[in-house]
Amino acid sequence: MRTLARCDHDPDTRILCQEGAQDHNASRVIALPRRNAQQSLFDALRALQPELIEHHQQVKQALAVSARFPQAVHVLYRHNALKPARQWFDRWRYALRYSRMDGFIFVSQAERTAFARTYPQLADRAHAVPNPIDAGAWLAPPEDRQPIIAFAGRAMPEKGLDVLCAALPAVLDSHPSWRAVLMLNDWAAHADWAAPHLTPLQRFGPRVAVLRSAPLDQVREQMKSAAIAVTPSTWDEPFGLTAVEAHAAGAALISSGRGGLREASGDHAHYLEAVTPRHLVAALDALIREPNRRLALARAAQHYVLKTHTPERRAAELAQVRRQLVESRKRRDAA
Repeated sequence: MRTLARCDHDPDTRILCQEGAQDHNASRVIALPRRNAQQSLFDALRALQPELIEHHQQVKQALAVSARFPQAVHVLYRHNALKPARQWFDRWRYALRYSRMDGFIFVSQAERTAFARTYPQLADRAHAVPNPIDAGAWLAPPEDRQPIIAFAGRAMPEKGLDVLCAALPAVLDSHPSWRAVLMLNDWAAHADWAAPHLTPLQRFGPRVAVLRSAPLDQVREQMKSAAIAVTPSTWDEPFGLTAVEAHAAGAALISSGRGGLREASGDHAHYLEAVTPRHLVAALDALIREPNRRLALARAAQHYVLKTHTPERRAAELAQVRRQLVESRKRRDAA
């Protein structure tokens, strides 16, 4: 959201956050005291009297604020997947809650479509604004890459780490000049599950580097040197910012294409037919053996990201959605 905020040229926009949040020196930020947080939020909104209130992530807070400020347009902006409704009662209960929102913004068309399929009565209020990337710090030439296979993601089942760990031995045995770097975020939370999957890779010694909860700068530098990146997610990714970052960094990408991953990469990733070790071995082997295709894929993907996922473009799309939601509310009120 910080990336979008830097390209928001509306002088009336204000960002409300709690004291201590990392605002990265963003302009138009109002820091609210943590003590009596909800009342502080109400007081700030009462002073601002905004036409539109955009709630990021927090459904319960959005409902509380919408009840206190019914005259404003209320938008729920979700950066990850909404909790699925498992039974008809849950769908009814969630639909009742969500009906109090004037609009919804999701980070991919895939997430918007999933929401509209579950809550068809709210489909006309749902919009998608894919995540942008401030690509400057990620950019590296796709040429002259190191023979490295890179994975960056949380060390959890949904990210396909187990599939990758099962595939790597065959690939590394067949291609002894290649190595792998696994950058595993949230390691402490997922170590019990992830650690056993890493055990078969220990025989490769330094050819498999495991970076546990590495800082972003280190992840970025590794991705800027890797020839191949992999996102073998087994769940429907809300968007797939890791894929966009890999493209910007100049790596050729192998992707599961689940959820928003195809929007992240367009036609410029090698998509797996199925997320299995066998299919991943075949995909890695193909890109390793075809350096010209690998380079062409990396170049095209980097160009696509720099043209498509820009902060300026996404900020303009977000501004348009906000205007549309305000007009839609006016029409509903007038009806």
